[in-house]
Amino acid sequence: MPSVQPVGEPVPADGRLPAGASADVGKAPFGLYVHVPFCRVRCGYCDFNTYTVPELGGHGATVDTYADAALAELGIAREVLGDNVPEVATVFVGGGTPTMLPPRDLVRVLDGIREQFGLEPGAEVTTEANPDTITPAVAEELAAGGFTRVSLGMQSAVPHVLATLERTHNPANVSTAVAAVRAAGMQVSLDLIYGTPGESLEDWRTSLESVIELRPDHVSAYALVVEQGTKLAAQVRRGVVTMPDDDDEADKYELAEQILAGAGYGWYEISNWARAEANRCLHNINYWRGADWWGIGPGAHSHVGGVRWWNVKHPAPYADRVASGVSPGAGREVLTAEQRHDEDILLGIRLVEGLDLRLVDGAGRGAVAGLIADELIDGRAALAGRAVLTVRGRLLADTVVHRLLAS
Repeated sequence: MPSVQPVGEPVPADGRLPAGASADVGKAPFGLYVHVPFCRVRCGYCDFNTYTVPELGGHGATVDTYADAALAELGIAREVLGDNVPEVATVFVGGGTPTMLPPRDLVRVLDGIREQFGLEPGAEVTTEANPDTITPAVAEELAAGGFTRVSLGMQSAVPHVLATLERTHNPANVSTAVAAVRAAGMQVSLDLIYGTPGESLEDWRTSLESVIELRPDHVSAYALVVEQGTKLAAQVRRGVVTMPDDDDEADKYELAEQILAGAGYGWYEISNWARAEANRCLHNINYWRGADWWGIGPGAHSHVGGVRWWNVKHPAPYADRVASGVSPGAGREVLTAEQRHDEDILLGIRLVEGLDLRLVDGAGRGAVAGLIADELIDGRAALAGRAVLTVRGRLLADTVVHRLLAS
């Protein structure tokens, strides 16, 4: 089941921001995230806010009516943000499976973004997709409508690993989907998961080598996290499946770095690699740099000017609220200066350019020498004033953050 939301303070019915946050609108790059909460089946490891069509029973924001609901929230967003909001630099449509919507509806939402906010010249516009849903016709319609990237949920090239994850796509369709996206003139990213129960190191090598053969522009590789409340968590608790240990996860991450770097992919964030700087996902980089974004859709999260809020989770009340012109926000928090500082360190250390050490104070400053000695950050970069993770540091990034935030 989807994870539990935080509580937070109430969001006003009109969605207005605190005065301080409103004054900051336009001072940072601005992106839009669009959450499409539909899937054909619920994978056993997934705790995202997703629903199958039978679960919804035809009520609320359904596949057929979702675009209208998203457009209604876009109108609310435009009213809240006012005239100082900049043109949109990045759009990311995620889920769920966004391509369960017809491509014309995805394009219609993108057209609404253009009309309400405008798109920066050369804006990055991404949609996630299940490989089974991408055909040449779908790819061409998305590209003609303004999409520039497609992120395909490959997860693994090994059938028994996909079966454990309960992924339903045909592995053979990954290559045809990549070809369709590329022929339409869009960039293509492949998303992988490692650390699935029963996945051997050789299985993981097979997946990585399959990726290299397809030559995508971008690769994401995330360690499987078993979230409470999921089917997989129940299977682990009952002993039906056994999770791999930390050493297995480390071996697989190091193998990913070895194979991807050997094929010319450079890491730019702990879990992301790109063929060139132009192929990096700008939308996610803006998250890690603390920029502003508005999340459209049930359960979507937003951040503007140090205020973070989240929408009601279920599509039915979400659709009812936006149709009435009422904010779908379920709760929010206003970040303190200390929280924003800590998040700057937590997120900034993940990037290849590293963290400006001028942000670190107190005992954290004194921890730098030890982090160099432990080979967690690069010594030469630290002398130049930046904390840049080594490969070992990427594996122990939480430890690095803890030590830098020591006070």
